[in-house]
Amino acid sequence: MITVQQAEDIIFSQMQDFGVEYIAYDYALGRVLAENLTADRDLPPFDRPTVDGIAICYAAYEKGVRSFPIKAVQSAGEASIPVDLETECIEIMTGAALDGSVDTVIRYEDITIHNGMATVTIDLKKGQNIHLKGRDKKEGEILVQANQIITPAIIGIASSIGKTSIAVKKLPRIIIISTGDEMVSPESIPSPYQLRRSNGITIQSVLKKYHIEADTLHLNDDYEEIKKEIYRCIHEYDVLLMSGGVSMGKFDYLPQVCEELGIEKLFHKIKQRPGKPFWFGKNDAQKLVFAFPGNPVSVFMCLHRYFIPWLKKSLEISGNSPQFAVLQNDIEVPFPLQYFVQVKLGTNQLGQLIAESVHTNGSGDFSHLADTNAFMELPLEQNSFKKGEVYKIWKYND
Repeated sequence: MITVQQAEDIIFSQMQDFGVEYIAYDYALGRVLAENLTADRDLPPFDRPTVDGIAICYAAYEKGVRSFPIKAVQSAGEASIPVDLETECIEIMTGAALDGSVDTVIRYEDITIHNGMATVTIDLKKGQNIHLKGRDKKEGEILVQANQIITPAIIGIASSIGKTSIAVKKLPRIIIISTGDEMVSPESIPSPYQLRRSNGITIQSVLKKYHIEADTLHLNDDYEEIKKEIYRCIHEYDVLLMSGGVSMGKFDYLPQVCEELGIEKLFHKIKQRPGKPFWFGKNDAQKLVFAFPGNPVSVFMCLHRYFIPWLKKSLEISGNSPQFAVLQNDIEVPFPLQYFVQVKLGTNQLGQLIAESVHTNGSGDFSHLADTNAFMELPLEQNSFKKGEVYKIWKYND
């Protein structure tokens, strides 16, 4: 039996690159950007006023001119209009292309206009109210770094530089396999000794947050059926996410099936609670099997503690540093295992993330997952944890 840290190290040693694909920018929300987005021209591409008003040549103002005949009115999107004389001005709108013959803009609130003559009523600074060409970025400069989740802002930037097809990380092909004769479909009415299936649906829902449309499969406790389907799936998919069939029961066939199919066991059992019987392995083609215990909380914890971090690292998503919270109540645990306790998160007056543990009835009690936010990871070989101590957390409800 290995430690949580050893399990993490083994899983992270199996990171994979699934390649790159190009998709339309308006379908890219939530995917992982696989290229830097660069400016296709200077930003802004021309000098432009930041206010509505008039544009003048500052040299005339320096010489004492305060009233300027309006030569023309220019709107945004029109070709720039020059002044013929430095004593003239252009009435100009925000975002229009400023001609090189003018270099200062005065807003309407600071002028008066009468009979086609604009009179300045304030003191001026040369170059005021102008957003200069290339002030934000020069042509070829990076606007958005690769390896981050594509947000609405990034899509807006892509469209502004004409990037209508964006390179994104390909996602792994995943199948979610649940096992057990006692599990029936959610649509069924279970007998007194049966349960409705939820693990596969829960995993599938979590993966949708990462735009992975995983397939699902349920297998009864039949050795030959399990062997046949695992053989098929390990060839068709990149990752198998399984729940159940990995503990010490008479019908927990998965470890033996994997051995017969040439799927190498990288570990089985971790010094943790919940999720102790977790099994992890790979075949010669680097296809991975994450086989979680069947209890719902064990599945949920192992998914967020191990698989999701592996997925983010494989996709090279930036900004995945661990988070920590301040414990708000004392906790005593009975066994020297690494415990993952469900907590409700909040913020104290110092702006610190705080966590209050919730009492549950073990890994089969999933009723609290809806109103808690995270698992708090409590260190191994320790039985007592005190209010005010700081520990790592793994969020599952934001």
